[in-house]
Amino acid sequence: MTAPDIVVRGAGVVGLTAALALARQGLQVQLLGGAHERGAGSAGGAGGSAVARPDVRAYALNPASVALLQQLKVWDALPADARTAVHDMHVEGDAAGATLDFSAWSQGTDALAWIVDVPALEDALRTAVRFSPHVDLVASPPTGVRASLPPPATSPALTLLAEGRDSAARHALGARMPMQHYGQRAIAARLSSTQAHAGLARQWFRSPDVLALLPMDRPVPGHGLGLVWSLPDAQADRLMALDDAAFEAALNDATAGVAGQLSLAAPRATWPLALARAEPVCGPGWALLGDAAHLVHPLAGQGLNLGLADVAALVRVLAAREAWRPLGDLRLLQRYARERRGPTWLMGQVTDGLLQLFAHPQPLVKALRNRGMGLVNQLPPLKRLLTQRALGG
Repeated sequence: MTAPDIVVRGAGVVGLTAALALARQGLQVQLLGGAHERGAGSAGGAGGSAVARPDVRAYALNPASVALLQQLKVWDALPADARTAVHDMHVEGDAAGATLDFSAWSQGTDALAWIVDVPALEDALRTAVRFSPHVDLVASPPTGVRASLPPPATSPALTLLAEGRDSAARHALGARMPMQHYGQRAIAARLSSTQAHAGLARQWFRSPDVLALLPMDRPVPGHGLGLVWSLPDAQADRLMALDDAAFEAALNDATAGVAGQLSLAAPRATWPLALARAEPVCGPGWALLGDAAHLVHPLAGQGLNLGLADVAALVRVLAAREAWRPLGDLRLLQRYARERRGPTWLMGQVTDGLLQLFAHPQPLVKALRNRGMGLVNQLPPLKRLLTQRALGG
């Protein structure tokens, strides 16, 4: 392979997708990252870290993300049981009558979202990379800040950092990413249920936890579920310390049996939650993507969608550049930064606002939020607007 035009650091979903999308423009791309590196990193651990246990990550992809993967010929290459359509979603507050219901039928779309098995998606992306004549996948360089960037004489025109929240290269470039730690952890697991999921996603917003059950056809076709349970650190630690039987009992108590009798189908994983935005997200010859650029609470399931939207925006900006303008030109990359600033800020504010609202212990606030959920559920135009906002990414 000739000298790369672009180096992508991080071979998770975001990094792999960026490499494939840029290679379709005829650019020579070098992709740095081992087989288990996580460029999107939110579910199941920090980006860029290796795991020894089964990978239980599952993401909810919106139609915009699916369309990008379809363009890259990756979506249709996924095994049928690795992608599960969400046809309906039921959300409950912490009081009777505080519910929200969304359906794909009422939105005139095939699915509200697709729940994707992350290991299968990464495998499909890597297979596509191996067959791309313009992408060279190589092992990561030694860890450490000084080793994280190439010497100036061998620098490519553009370096993209998709290494996840703990990117050392981001720090070396001078970009800061202060984190607002929530004092919460997310617990993820794969479950099986005695009740068929029927394409229904369930979510409970309660003070102080948020619990989501995502329909999946892995590991049990028609009866699989992905769990994402966000709790204060102390509660999460207590749940993680339980044996499987005790954890299952706590989970079934929390869901009150409405999703059937639940049992673990894989080991649990956990990771800390935070809100963060890097500043700046680009500089001369470099740009940040995915969790290296921003983190949001997983309660809305939009973390990976934001990362894939970063990829789509950067690909558009580079494709539309003037013929004389180099790939690493700062003004060019600032177009990408401007396009993504609003959506990432807004999603951070929305997820943070929802979390703070539902974590507030004051009885009056609790009563108002639950009444608000009931009112929204009775206003189809408002529900349609909220759903379209989520579907559009």
